[in-house]
Amino acid sequence: MTQSPMFRNNLLHPKRILITGGGTGLGKAMAQRFLELGATVYICGRRKEVLEQTSAELSPHGPIHALPCDVRHLEAVETMVETIWQSGPLDVLVNNAAGNFIARTEDLSPRAWDSVIGIVLMGTLHTTLACGRRWLKSHHAGTVLSISATYAPVGSAYVVPSAVSKAGVEALTRSLAVEWGNRGIRMNAIAPGPIPTQGAFSRVLPRPELEALALDRNPLHRFGTTEELANLAAFLISDGSAYINGEVIRMDGGEFLQGAGEFSNLGRALTHEDWQSLKPRKKS
Repeated sequence: MTQSPMFRNNLLHPKRILITGGGTGLGKAMAQRFLELGATVYICGRRKEVLEQTSAELSPHGPIHALPCDVRHLEAVETMVETIWQSGPLDVLVNNAAGNFIARTEDLSPRAWDSVIGIVLMGTLHTTLACGRRWLKSHHAGTVLSISATYAPVGSAYVVPSAVSKAGVEALTRSLAVEWGNRGIRMNAIAPGPIPTQGAFSRVLPRPELEALALDRNPLHRFGTTEELANLAAFLISDGSAYINGEVIRMDGGEFLQGAGEFSNLGRALTHEDWQSLKPRKKS
């Protein structure tokens, strides 16, 4: 059965959009959808070869530009954003770059904490301020969309650095929605439940039967899709949602309503060997 299109093809034309962590996973899916809807897209990430591969793959859908950048470093973010602004201001920032892993909190090193907080919380702060200051100075309207997590408002065992960071992202979103809203800048976030992406599930669910456990928690008995998230993101950054500001939209099939703490049940499900396999590997 042929489905009617969800959006008109030029919904996001001529918006200029930056997606952090845009080379893979949710970022890549959003990049493709935004291009299909008429936007010009910039993607950034730490791995240049991945960005270039994604850019080449998605270029038939529209104008896309790859900019290597580690959002943990303010100087790198400022350089990237200034490079983009040379050809015109951005209209939308999507804070998608993330880092996460399952671990018992007592096993985490300071470097593990720094890695997650640096990417998720400080990276979001760096990009948001870099774009926001430029928008405010030039009186240019802007939209910021951040990717949060369903456990951000309540916390979750075994992903504590991520929970702490995502909670900060949501606080930033709500705070700046009030502070900047009367100057033309909207702030919103999406809190997705489990959405399979390449490599993601192997990092957080080390055994296949744990996927069945995750499915059993969900009233819809399925995972979300990258296409569903990309469509929600497209709506939230479009002019049609201009009165939505300061909201965190949960998209999880109703899983949150069955009990908070998406990973908290892993204490009973994982063996000692599983925990050993999940320990962050030291980089050589």
